[in-house]
Amino acid sequence: MTEEAKQECSKMDAGKVFGTMLKVILGLAFLALGVLALMRWWGNLLYVAKGCIGLFLLLAGIITLAIAKE
Repeated sequence: MTEEAKQECSKMDAGKVFGTMLKVILGLAFLALGVLALMRWWGNLLYVAKGCIGLFLLLAGIITLAIAKE
């Protein structure tokens, strides 16, 4: 390989590594924020989950009847 080709490959590799590292850092930050949000609003989350139980059971019943109809 020529010297120019080697430099071009190293630039591409550096950009790829930087992009990957940025994605990893953002992913870890989002995970940390998600855990903090769960800890902070755990009671509200349970309140919403309890409210969704009826809708979930209704949807499960409709899907079961649709499957049984076939």
